[in-house]
Amino acid sequence: MAIVAHPDDVEFLMAGTLLMLKQAGLETHYMTLASGNCGSMRLSPTRTRMLRRRESLNAAKLLGAIYHESLCDDLEIVYSVDLLRQVAAVIREVAPSILLTHSPQDYMEDHTNTSRLAATAAFARGMPNFRTTPARKQISGEVTIYHAVPHSLRGALNEIIVPEFFIDTTSVHERKRQALSAHASQKEWLDLTQGMGSYLRVLDETSRTVGEMSHRFEHAEAWRRHNPQGFCAVDADPLRDLLAPHCHLNQYYRGPAHD
Repeated sequence: MAIVAHPDDVEFLMAGTLLMLKQAGLETHYMTLASGNCGSMRLSPTRTRMLRRRESLNAAKLLGAIYHESLCDDLEIVYSVDLLRQVAAVIREVAPSILLTHSPQDYMEDHTNTSRLAATAAFARGMPNFRTTPARKQISGEVTIYHAVPHSLRGALNEIIVPEFFIDTTSVHERKRQALSAHASQKEWLDLTQGMGSYLRVLDETSRTVGEMSHRFEHAEAWRRHNPQGFCAVDADPLRDLLAPHCHLNQYYRGPAHD
């Protein structure tokens, strides 16, 4: 399951990995916590919300993933008990074995708060005394959390985020581009607000940059595994196990996998 902040975050950060997990035989799920209602300079919040929901549905279909409705609006992803109860309900419904989400260090608070909410909701999956909204019974089983690298590969203090490992997404890159193309409303928005130029060009350049970092792949996505305590066995690494032929450890990362 991929849980991100905004429509098109999946496509920019993790669509290739999600596609490859689908090809490996897993059922995949797609969720953006925020509706994307602020993502227009011309349309009203209501019209933008409807447009971006339609685009996200089309993107999820292209990725072969089950779509889940957003829970709030842009810039309203705050680490609150009310929102946590809603995210935890979705986690209990889906019972993912792999959870993909944002980096804990990111340039935008919606992203970092999504990362925190996803991790806490997963941690609470088996706690019968934690109530969810709507009410869902606790579940058993392990979940392993993986954090994508942030856009520009830097955190809020402009620090470089060093990935733990890379996944070769070259074979699915064109499908990833098609899914991002479904978010057509964002070309104008990103050009005007972030000076990104063609968002498809930015996707290609970012994917190639990460591929170059791997010293092995043309296109790649990069990941760090969350501390397994409370989530899964210490040595659980299902993403790398499933996609082993397409994975490469980062020689410059220092963590448990390299000790």
